[in-house]
Amino acid sequence: MLEGILIGLQTALSLQNLIVVIGGCLIGTFIGMLPGLGPMSIIAIMIPVAITMGDPSAALILLAGVYYGAIFGGSTSSILLNAPGVAGTVASSFDGYPMSQQGKAGKALTIAAIASFAGGTIGAILLMVFAPMLSTVALLFHSPEYFALMVVGLSAIAAFAGPGQVTKALMMTILGLIMATVGEGALFNMPRFTAGIMDLQSGFGFITLAMAMFALPEAIFLVLKPKNLGDDGGKIKGLRITRKEARSIAPVIGRQSVQGFFIGVLPGAGATIASFLGYAVERNIAPKQEQGEFGKGSIKGLAAPETANNAACTGSFVPLLTLGIPGSGTTAILLGALIALNVTPGPRLMVDEPQIFWAVIMSMFIGNLVLLILNLPLIPYIAKLLAIPRNFLIPFILFFTLMGAYIGQNNATELLMLVGFGVCGIALKFANYPLPPLLIGFILGGMMEDNFSRSMQLYGGVSFVLERPMTLGLLILAASLIIVPVLRTRFAK
Repeated sequence: MLEGILIGLQTALSLQNLIVVIGGCLIGTFIGMLPGLGPMSIIAIMIPVAITMGDPSAALILLAGVYYGAIFGGSTSSILLNAPGVAGTVASSFDGYPMSQQGKAGKALTIAAIASFAGGTIGAILLMVFAPMLSTVALLFHSPEYFALMVVGLSAIAAFAGPGQVTKALMMTILGLIMATVGEGALFNMPRFTAGIMDLQSGFGFITLAMAMFALPEAIFLVLKPKNLGDDGGKIKGLRITRKEARSIAPVIGRQSVQGFFIGVLPGAGATIASFLGYAVERNIAPKQEQGEFGKGSIKGLAAPETANNAACTGSFVPLLTLGIPGSGTTAILLGALIALNVTPGPRLMVDEPQIFWAVIMSMFIGNLVLLILNLPLIPYIAKLLAIPRNFLIPFILFFTLMGAYIGQNNATELLMLVGFGVCGIALKFANYPLPPLLIGFILGGMMEDNFSRSMQLYGGVSFVLERPMTLGLLILAASLIIVPVLRTRFAK
């Protein structure tokens, strides 16, 4: 390992690769700040640029820098505009945006930057130490285990429900699951619930749905609010976090760095699920008096998803580099780039191409440090977005929302769906229904159905639940996550 680290440092610290990692982080951060323009789009665009570089190490360092730069920067629009930059930062808006509405935009961006840096750095350390070992653990997870893992995620819906809103959260989760069934099914490749519309054969786009549920309602609510956002003269106060706040979020960052990394290791999980589960776990284990603060500007509720999604980004490189299995949509594109560069990822990569394997890991440390140095001094200027008068801010939100939805699918029908879902989102928000459970139901629903269908085909029924101990254990965990809060409430009464 020490020899590999020295090889990686020698490669990553060359002048060319330093320029490449800084450039990748800058591009990723900027793209991440724009609602809807996620890392997948920009990495796909930059593959030809990476291939022309000739050096596989430099090419992969560039694309990796864009990836975690986009996740790092994606929190900005979530916190300031309630318009998630990338799917992995949706959960950051739950508490980040209320903080900015309370005049704590600078503090929220500072917490996001520190949590992202810590999550990415701790994730890189874990990747360096455990990559060979984790590649064998990842092989133990098959379709039944992934199905059970999705059920665990769905069982955490209570984390997104306020006091007395569990029933509403359950209804929204079911609605999300229903929406996930639109399009071609996993078991039979036939369109379902498309009403004969060809554009719905691949289902609803997640970015379109996220924008419709968060950004569009926010633009409408800005119109209805009597107070102008620029009333404080654009002064951003409270950039620093106190010692008490630092002590409060330190355990959260530690827990979610580890949890997010291990979720990222599992192929198919990724930063989005890691951020949702991170938020759910921290809300469930928080003291009862703090649970009511979640969704209203809790610093723990912001630090948890920001740490988890960056750690998961790093973790997703484990199956990519050690098994040649993409852990997410973005790493699938990275896999294509590696193959185009005549590099074969897999168990032999660490032995045959150590300079590529270790250079990517070492560049993560450099990249996270670059992102922190770039972002912290810019916070006062980034946070001044809140000082923009409403008559400029509302068209800005609407423009990037519509552009993000269109570019995400390159289809004008997405704009019609965006407006339709936006109207529904506004109505649900007025009726005080929590919107995050709908999104988590939609995200997990498709993957849960795919893995359940494969498991049914492999085992000829539901016998896989009893035949695979890990699957049974995860389903018992999911049941306990639902039953324990109910019993706790009854005993409290």
